[in-house]
Amino acid sequence: MQLKINGKAIELAIETEMPLLWAIRDEVGLTGTKFGCGVAQCGACTVLLDGEPVRSCSIPSGAAVGRKITTIEGLGGKSALQKAWIAKQVPQCGYCQSGMLMAATALLARKPQPSDADIDAAITNVCRCGTYPRIKAAIKAAARL
Repeated sequence: MQLKINGKAIELAIETEMPLLWAIRDEVGLTGTKFGCGVAQCGACTVLLDGEPVRSCSIPSGAAVGRKITTIEGLGGKSALQKAWIAKQVPQCGYCQSGMLMAATALLARKPQPSDADIDAAITNVCRCGTYPRIKAAIKAAARL
């Protein structure tokens, strides 16, 4: 099967039922997308599928064929959001951050000037360190750039 990940077409010899998370991490070697809960609750595995945030642990790879997949590596490390993340010192342990950044990227693409309510509705990922106030501040800072 062929998957388009971060703008590159990649041929993979995998079963269509393999969760997209494992195709991305184990088969392609992009380890920025994290395994958290495995049941689509925590959001550590969030990637963008045609620009929409999805929990890659619960999406079969076959469902992503012909669609645009963007992982944290696809942001390139230089987006306004990533710069705001650093400036606002969002990460503590950092485990959830790639999923948070992907959800926030999708939010800002849909709503360039999100309200607190917009952020609360869009960012359903879990951060065990509780950096939610800094996450919100970083999203707002990136929206101003």
